[in-house]
Amino acid sequence: MSEYERKRFEEMLAFHSAPTLLGVKCANLFAVHQNEFSADDIEEYFGCMGALKGLSVRCLCRCKSRALVYVYQKELLEMWLLNERTAAFLEGYGYSRTLTINEKLDILEQRISCENFPHEFGVFLGYPLDDVLGFIENKGANCLFCGFWKVYSDPEGAQRTFNDYVNCRDYLCNNIKHGVDLYSAVVNFRRNDL
Repeated sequence: MSEYERKRFEEMLAFHSAPTLLGVKCANLFAVHQNEFSADDIEEYFGCMGALKGLSVRCLCRCKSRALVYVYQKELLEMWLLNERTAAFLEGYGYSRTLTINEKLDILEQRISCENFPHEFGVFLGYPLDDVLGFIENKGANCLFCGFWKVYSDPEGAQRTFNDYVNCRDYLCNNIKHGVDLYSAVVNFRRNDL
């Protein structure tokens, strides 16, 4: 990956995954065009970033034109998926409580495509279970409002969370804009920076 490509990739990563990179959210997903960044480029980049604050990456789907890159904080994701209500919900979709995080992601990877997301996917992005259930029950309609996800319950809490996510994005994107590389911006992040 050239220096220009690395900078472009860091800008994209910061914009789409800032809350996860900063440890505020358990996971994010973004698409990269296959002709812009190869799977090898992405794996190479995350080889350097991977040890950073428990960050992991996985390509969930590749099609002709793009790849879906799933960035996650392993510890945060494990805690979220082991939450009693979340675990019970996931059992209904074939995710046994005894499965490891990698085994659960294997199942998710089998169920996802670049055009089709399984109903449980919102849980793997850390969306509130009541909102995931509301989305399923309402077939994506009738939400209270839409931000980073469609909100069906606790609009005030969701708005606070959305504000945190925007602040994370602003923090990382501003650092990159001012010449700080993504790794340094993440390492030097303190929660009160938001």
